[in-house]
Amino acid sequence: MLAKQGVPESQIDMFIKMMEKNPELFKTIAEEIQVKIKSGMDQNTAGLEVMKKYEEELKKLVQN
Repeated sequence: MLAKQGVPESQIDMFIKMMEKNPELFKTIAEEIQVKIKSGMDQNTAGLEVMKKYEEELKKLVQN
């Protein structure tokens, strides 16, 4: 899906590695995004808000 949207293969690989390092974090992020969407927020805004909340944890995954 990401490749079809023009995301470079290197970024897709990085994202997969991040998910493998901490799958629980990504599960939590997905759940929180769904709650915000169900409450009426659009998907992009919900995603941005939740990702900002977990910004530090995500940065750590990128660095490791």
